[in-house]
Amino acid sequence: MRTDCLILGGGIIGCAVALELRARKVEVTVVERGPIAGEASSAAAGILAPQAEAGGPGPLLELARASRALYPAWAESLRAATGIDIAYRTDGALVVALHEHELDLLRARQAWQTAAGLQVERLSAAEVRALEPALGETHGALRFAGDHQVDNRRLARAVEQAAAQAGVRFVSAQARRVLHDGARVTGADLDGTPQVAGQVVLACGSWSALLDGAGLPAQAVVPIRGQMIELETRPPPLRHVVFGDDGYLVPRADGRVLCGSTEEHAGFRKEVTPAGLERLARRVARLCPALGEARVARSWSGLRPGTADGLPLLGPTALVGLHLATGHFRNGILLAPITARLIASIVTGERTAAGLGIDLAPFSVARLG
Repeated sequence: MRTDCLILGGGIIGCAVALELRARKVEVTVVERGPIAGEASSAAAGILAPQAEAGGPGPLLELARASRALYPAWAESLRAATGIDIAYRTDGALVVALHEHELDLLRARQAWQTAAGLQVERLSAAEVRALEPALGETHGALRFAGDHQVDNRRLARAVEQAAAQAGVRFVSAQARRVLHDGARVTGADLDGTPQVAGQVVLACGSWSALLDGAGLPAQAVVPIRGQMIELETRPPPLRHVVFGDDGYLVPRADGRVLCGSTEEHAGFRKEVTPAGLERLARRVARLCPALGEARVARSWSGLRPGTADGLPLLGPTALVGLHLATGHFRNGILLAPITARLIASIVTGERTAAGLGIDLAPFSVARLG
């Protein structure tokens, strides 16, 4: 078997890269050992909030803002191709101060974002109450009108369907090893069967550093467990995505509210634990007491691919033809469209995405030494 480009990993990142490559007439095969988008992609909350989640200016914020800007057109193109509405919502996000001392942090965040030319609005406690009356007591908030959300499961299904319709080949197998001749990639071993490929994209999420032959350090990408719960309400109590001191609430239009998420170094264990559920319940009580009697529809956990510095691994490696698209941590959904454009441009020899102006150096595997 032979393909132009072999993508190892069928999550939202792998499928988005495959779809972008097919738009450039590249023959693509996606390899996934389980259900497509069955790991971190389906466990996410679908938040597109680079400003609300930014700890400060830097390359990750710029990458995330560029990706956020692609979402309106991407959502429409996926709907046109598949008929699937990914529930792209533009109600904005709030970062609330639950304690008075947090107001200084909000003022500092507003200051640097305003200086950078970003849209951000400071709200008083009364204004927060008027905007979202179901929230608990706050001392104020920042509102980020440009931060949005999607239904990540609908998105994953739409990207998978669009890729399949475009001619992407999907193979159910375990990638055992990246094959190479010492200098250049030649394909991958799939359950003992060699798959020949001119280019390979490693998009295995939390499992990326475990793949033999890829040359990644053992701790380059590690799993970080996140537990979440979904509540059912009627009518929906919130419009905005709401961030508190250690978590968030994501309201869906149909009345569901997602509460997340823990961050746990638990290896590859995906259990939902009593301790994790207790932390989430406390979070709900602090942010939105009105949800205290809502029905818990389900709970789950996912393994997010984390790196030591919080930046994804994007771009070429020392092995010619092997490219990385992994380590997105909690930003996989947000960064999917920009990652797809960047990696597709590199695979096809353009090196950088035309007109995007993204410097890939901060995301290079070379920073790991």
